[in-house]
Amino acid sequence: MEAGSQHNLKQKLTLLCRLEPGCLGPDGAQHIEAFCTLAQQALQSYRADIAIWQLTPRYDKSLSEMSYRLGDRPLTPAQSDKYLALFNLSLDEFEERFQDKLTGLITQFLARHSRNQHS
Repeated sequence: MEAGSQHNLKQKLTLLCRLEPGCLGPDGAQHIEAFCTLAQQALQSYRADIAIWQLTPRYDKSLSEMSYRLGDRPLTPAQSDKYLALFNLSLDEFEERFQDKLTGLITQFLARHSRNQHS
């Protein structure tokens, strides 16, 4: 492996996920920023060996839902997939596991929110 590749392995893949306020229900716009902060904290340790998660509300629909960087360099999904292959992962598999975790966090958030409304 060349020196540049060695250096890249020390850098972490940054995944920016833009979340639609509607994923939190009809009043999601009121809660999306707080949810993104909580979910990012909850995901902080998930694959921390290779990834940094950034969650933010998706107010601008022209921006992609997911984007990737290695250091300061933006990556295409194909480049991200190639990077993850170094860890025996595919981008599809990586995103699917992330989405599963995110779905669980949304479910927990909505359940708590529902309980608080009925208290």
